[in-house]
Amino acid sequence: MGDGSVENVPGCAEPMLRISQTHFPVETLGPGRRLGIWSQGCGLACPGCMSRHTWDPSGGASRTVSSLLGLWRGALARGADGLTVSGGEPLDQPAALGALLAGAARARAEAVAPGGPAAGREIDILLYTGYEEEEVAADAARSAAVRHADVLVTGRFRTAEPTALVWRGSANQRMRARTARGRARYQEHMARTESGPRLQMVEGDGDVRLYGVPRRGELAALERRLRRAGIALTGASWRP
Repeated sequence: MGDGSVENVPGCAEPMLRISQTHFPVETLGPGRRLGIWSQGCGLACPGCMSRHTWDPSGGASRTVSSLLGLWRGALARGADGLTVSGGEPLDQPAALGALLAGAARARAEAVAPGGPAAGREIDILLYTGYEEEEVAADAARSAAVRHADVLVTGRFRTAEPTALVWRGSANQRMRARTARGRARYQEHMARTESGPRLQMVEGDGDVRLYGVPRRGELAALERRLRRAGIALTGASWRP
């Protein structure tokens, strides 16, 4: 588990966030086309998690917050509808996460201002955490970190509690709008269900990446389809 401190690099005073990966556009973790940032390191380690490769806090790579904000500004210029931060567990690095979300909110304000690349558009910031809402509120560092999130999805993933609600992995997880912008953009989605596939597949360099929140059995069904096509997966992130 990350200790929540800002990581320093010699000669560099700005905060660093340990991340697993980034991708644009992500279309399965919030409304529209979004920049996705996945943090690295998770001390919660929910059984059945599809992203076990993000648990190890020494995995992934450290990135400056300013470099991640550069990706965000680029995504805004390319028509991004929002930013989604997931993990891993983002709140295991609360200071760096708070710097990222504060900077993302400032960059958004600049982009939507008259003359900006996203002038007049509604753009939101969505944060996923495995911590319960009460655990976030009870911790000063976590509370400060989420201040600029428009919407929070909270709660451990529980394989025994499947749900068809969009953008949530299990029925216990809660989606909370924290700002007027979040309420306006997400009100219609709070109770919305989805019956079709909930994964976006992207080919990487020698691998296949899946973005989204799968339905119960969706990953196993995917593996069966691939086997029938003569394709065997190795190193699947959802296997122990």
